[in-house]
Amino acid sequence: MQPVLMYSSGICPYCTMAERLLRAKGVDVIDKIRVDLEPAQRNEMMQKTGRRTVPQIYIGDTHVGGYDDLSALDRAGKLDALLQAA
Repeated sequence: MQPVLMYSSGICPYCTMAERLLRAKGVDVIDKIRVDLEPAQRNEMMQKTGRRTVPQIYIGDTHVGGYDDLSALDRAGKLDALLQAA
């Protein structure tokens, strides 16, 4: 299983939904970076992704995007393969 990194905040419902979807797919470990607790991390996230909103999700080295992007990957049948890629 690929490592999953998620930039998130404590009051973000989309972060919660993204985590729920990933757990349903068998992801046991999600490395979370809380941008609400570490403002410097928000700047890093914006530099890396070009986006300001959370969640921002990486699966392995692939920037997936936010919850809508993650959900779209799942609906297209591509999320499982990305999570399992070697």
